[in-house]
Amino acid sequence: MSRIAATFARLKTEGRAALITFVEAFDPDRATSAALLAGMARSGADIIEIGMPFTDPMADGPTIQLAGRRALHAGASVAGTLDLVREFRTIDNTLPLVLMGYLNPILSYGVDRFTRDAAFFGVDGLIVVDMPTEESDLMLAAVKANGLDLIRLVAPTTSDARLPVVLKDSSGFVYYVSITGITGTRTASAADLARDIPRLRRATNLPIAVGFGVRTPEQAAIVARHADAAVVASALIDRMAAGLDEAGHAAPALIDQILGDVAALAAAMRGERAAA
Repeated sequence: MSRIAATFARLKTEGRAALITFVEAFDPDRATSAALLAGMARSGADIIEIGMPFTDPMADGPTIQLAGRRALHAGASVAGTLDLVREFRTIDNTLPLVLMGYLNPILSYGVDRFTRDAAFFGVDGLIVVDMPTEESDLMLAAVKANGLDLIRLVAPTTSDARLPVVLKDSSGFVYYVSITGITGTRTASAADLARDIPRLRRATNLPIAVGFGVRTPEQAAIVARHADAAVVASALIDRMAAGLDEAGHAAPALIDQILGDVAALAAAMRGERAAA
């Protein structure tokens, strides 16, 4: 059983939804992102997404675009991101890690080499934001050969007829983009989730994670009542950006504040049961 499947199975027995947090690799530097990865694992995150910085992140709002820019200025690369995973695995070999990014850097690195290295260093799943199902043959064989989960994005605009196409050959969990638009701009309501999540459950047996708009403990708790996971990204990056010093560095106290946010999110979700 994969780390992702094992985590969701365990959380189901505990009657709670997963908290999935996000770290942009090398934002604002390598050491800070490494500290956040280690700290989030201790502070209540159940799964961590690691953003692979890219020059043209078309699905991301200003918050993560700026994080990616800071990371690229700090020397971020695909190889550097994988090395963060390698380092994390020396201290934690249980918590699932998912790389989230865009197709171009993967193609530049080489699909076979990327999937082989990702699996070797301890990556569990991949979210390739701009790779449509019709183009997934670019990666699917290599992903399967290396035992990685390929996690698909679905949206409110994904029709019932389209869902089986999008979800074909997906694994790990389904990432539900709960809003129409870019990351970090608004939040789906409880009514939206009550309408949309049952429709997705009819199309898949995979766990459903809700992202692209979950910012507060209260919102994460609402998600936990309807779905299997809440993804929190922009709110944590906003905390980072607001606390950087004039030189663009993150002091230890800022890292502690971000980890405190993670702990608050986890605590709020533990009081809610995800829908069966």
